[in-house]
Amino acid sequence: MTDPFDPATGCWFLAGATASGKTKISLELAKLLDAEIVSMDSMAIYRGMDVGTAKPSPKDRDTIPHHMIDIRDPNEMFSTSQYRESALALIEEIRSRNKTVLFVGGTALYLKAILRGLFDGPPADWEFRKEIETEIADMGEAFLHERLQMIDPVSAHNLHPNDQRRIIRALEVFKQTGKPISHWQLQFDQGRPASECKVFAIRHERSILHTRIESRVTQMFENGLVEEVRNILGEFNELSRTATQAVGYREAIEHLEGNLELDEAIERVRIRTRRFARHQETWFRNLTECRMVDLNESFDATETANHLFELGNESVAKVD
Repeated sequence: MTDPFDPATGCWFLAGATASGKTKISLELAKLLDAEIVSMDSMAIYRGMDVGTAKPSPKDRDTIPHHMIDIRDPNEMFSTSQYRESALALIEEIRSRNKTVLFVGGTALYLKAILRGLFDGPPADWEFRKEIETEIADMGEAFLHERLQMIDPVSAHNLHPNDQRRIIRALEVFKQTGKPISHWQLQFDQGRPASECKVFAIRHERSILHTRIESRVTQMFENGLVEEVRNILGEFNELSRTATQAVGYREAIEHLEGNLELDEAIERVRIRTRRFARHQETWFRNLTECRMVDLNESFDATETANHLFELGNESVAKVD
């Protein structure tokens, strides 16, 4: 029998692109599993960043225990390795209470780190990153992907040209180690078959997801995203490099600085969110552990949770 403390087979995972409906389904699934939820959202960790990250409501968090939410201030950095270390400790803690662990979120790198481990690599080289930022200003973003293509074609193939943060990290690792990051990551590329795992990713037809995203972005601004960002800047002066990756916050800052009209900021957030959702779905499709679960426009959260519960228990039976 597989070791129950192996996260890939001993825990449950519910992933999906932004605005796909994960939160409602996860609450119903957690009830069926008698589970505690571990957030798998790299922006939900930040206190005060509530509107733009669509965190579960206080009522939902009172009903089902949630972890890895509101654990850092928005001016603090938080790495994937820090997330993995904290999440593994939580698995032991939650299981000690005879509860099931249910990971929920859309940060694909967090999901992969829990399932397969993580190459930590050398520490960040902030001087190198400043040099890169200067070159971007002079030459544009496209040159980054072209440079990566020359030194690490494997990573260049796997990373979207707009994924600036991970491209810079790949260049940084090569500079410090003399070997491409794809070389170091080889040991973490082997996954298990989806039939052995309880890893599910919600998926909608593109038109349906775009409609849901449009609604989500409109609601974010109606619910006070700009005011939330104004309050955060008033208290912390700036957001960390990690926090500024949150969709909507960078645009809200540019609006507050007078560089974007509100309508233009909203449209940029819509475009960026659609692009981000496509990137998320690509990641989930490429993880062998992950089963894509297609939903229609009028899906029912309870019915979907029941379906996932049945699928997951079939996986347990096969492994046993």
